[in-house]
Amino acid sequence: MDIHRSFAQVAILEDGNVTQQLRVDLVHGPLINFARTLSLEDEVVIEATGNTAAVERLMRPYVKRVAIANPRLVRAIAYARVKTDKIDATILARLHAAGFLPEVWAADEVTLTRRRQIAERMAILEQVVRIKSRIQAILHANLIPKYTGHLFGKAGRKWLDSLPLPDDERAMLGRLIIELERVSGHMAEIDKVLAQQTLDDPRAQRLMTIPGVSSIVASTVLASIGDVSRFPTAQKLSSYFGLTPKVRQSGDQPARHGRISKQGNSDARRMLVEAAWSAKTAPGPLRAFFHRVQVKRGAAAAAVATARKLAVMIWHILSREGEYIFARPAFTAMKLRKLALKAGAPREYGRAGPGRDYWIKEIRHKEMDYVERAERAYERMVEAWRDKPRKPAPG
Repeated sequence: MDIHRSFAQVAILEDGNVTQQLRVDLVHGPLINFARTLSLEDEVVIEATGNTAAVERLMRPYVKRVAIANPRLVRAIAYARVKTDKIDATILARLHAAGFLPEVWAADEVTLTRRRQIAERMAILEQVVRIKSRIQAILHANLIPKYTGHLFGKAGRKWLDSLPLPDDERAMLGRLIIELERVSGHMAEIDKVLAQQTLDDPRAQRLMTIPGVSSIVASTVLASIGDVSRFPTAQKLSSYFGLTPKVRQSGDQPARHGRISKQGNSDARRMLVEAAWSAKTAPGPLRAFFHRVQVKRGAAAAAVATARKLAVMIWHILSREGEYIFARPAFTAMKLRKLALKAGAPREYGRAGPGRDYWIKEIRHKEMDYVERAERAYERMVEAWRDKPRKPAPG
């Protein structure tokens, strides 16, 4: 099925021959009627596009399986000299029959829901950033220095109201602030939903034991991964996030490694890089790794390298259903308690809550000392590795 916005061109392949070509309207009723004409022995091939999930969900009960083709890798269609809907549908059918169809994973309903929520949050976040940038542009255009505190808090709002601005720009600033409050309210609503999902998902809670990984990072990564068992190695997961370098090699020439591929889910990759910047400030082996790469390659490269390290850790944690080995239990409990409050849990005054240990100085310092010793052990290991003499070249 070559899918478009309002219809799909269908090529039916039997015993290596196209026996029928037809067009199906991509509306709920006509698509179901077409699916009922098929049997549980039939296999359907569609390309990954905006409405693929809906087509796959509706046709799944009526056929043996629905295969989703990776459009970037179906080069037979992308580079065809004669390209029509009928030819595209026929090529998809023949590639699948020959076993050469590059497929993508069909996400389950839970993963699809989480992906839609993350996509909505990223869109809202872009709106927030754009509005704040316009406010800053107004201040810059009127030679107003930067505010030292939180510009969009209560004190910052009062400071904005007192600024000497022209009437038209003051009115514009007021409209932008009203819009920012509206969009921020939407952000708070979806963050509340994601927080509750994190509290109900043991996988997300295990990921939050890693320094720098918040509930948003964990939710974004899990929405991108879905079922971790489809990645046989940690290297495959890193490649899926686009955090592995490009490689070019031909003939007798040595392999050349370039920048990261940036393939796969860009939102998850961005979240992992943000988590890497956050992990830089937390004591532990991750901070030591970040600093080691930073000295050699710079901070930006260190953030990307640490993001790849996080992807490897995530694969091991999800595959083995364990926790980060250098986790700080009190700190993690405090993170989960704050998350529960964001999800709407009541505040409990007068008695100790689950995150109380973090606010006990002795416990907090004991955990800090543990991870700092692990950080120093990593640094000593690196020094010993550098001092080791290299093996002589053969010949």
